[in-house]
Amino acid sequence: MWLERKARKRGARYRRLMSNALRIRTGKFGRVALLDMDRPLVRHAHPHCHVLLKVEGADTSFLVGDEVVPLTHESAVLINAWTPHAYVHRPNAPRTIILALYIEPSWLAEFRSNWVASAGSGFFDRTVDAITPQIRKQAMTLAASMVHAPTAIADHETQLGELMVSVIERFTEWRSVGPSLRDAAQSQAIDWRVSKAISKLHKVAGEVSDIDSLAQTVGMSRANFFRVFERSTGVTPRVFSNMIRLERAVSAVVSSDLSFGALSDQLGFTAQAHFTRFFRDHTGVPPSSFRSISRLGDTSDFFRI
Repeated sequence: MWLERKARKRGARYRRLMSNALRIRTGKFGRVALLDMDRPLVRHAHPHCHVLLKVEGADTSFLVGDEVVPLTHESAVLINAWTPHAYVHRPNAPRTIILALYIEPSWLAEFRSNWVASAGSGFFDRTVDAITPQIRKQAMTLAASMVHAPTAIADHETQLGELMVSVIERFTEWRSVGPSLRDAAQSQAIDWRVSKAISKLHKVAGEVSDIDSLAQTVGMSRANFFRVFERSTGVTPRVFSNMIRLERAVSAVVSSDLSFGALSDQLGFTAQAHFTRFFRDHTGVPPSSFRSISRLGDTSDFFRI
């Protein structure tokens, strides 16, 4: 009896510690997630700019690069493409509902052509800053609409557009940003061996489980490969590889009915449980929840990745 009570108590505690996705929207804009967070996320990166806004709950913080920055009702966390970051959840702290925006550069370019520069580093010149009352209101409007009107997908995209225009005009010197100069300079600075490794990762992301072997493939020692790769891209080879696998996993989870076992094999995981843990540790929720929540309000032309 004592063991049963202890097991129930442990199970209840585990359920309390599980984060939850309240709503997820994907489309040509990228993705927007309304996350009820109660556990940390591992250090990771994204190929697009990332904006975090608190909707309700406790103040919290993120590790962006090497800096811990606060996320509060008065501030936004701003993360450039390819910048490693992690969610820092304090043990026993209350839950926090976060509006997380992962925005595609090509979609932003429909508003201003030079906003395609959001694909590169340095688009945001700070990692945290105070939001305006307008941004606060727009974030709350979008979050409320996603919850209370889950089928109003066109409205969500319109609201997201208005919010991102306000965010970029508040936090970016966008008028002086060239449409492609930054990306061109960065791509020219990448070591050719790193470029070869990146091409291999994109082609066979699920087959590259051993970074040491990848270094040998491009004719470099492990230590030199890691040093040159991070200098060229801003992230380690493992973070880069995980980013590719995560983006492919998210796309497949949302837009296909592929089983998680098959997807796990396709992405090179040795067991489905490992894939589930990887997905949860990077997004905050397991793939089954991500799939079901992202399809609330599904329409025939919605899933455009």
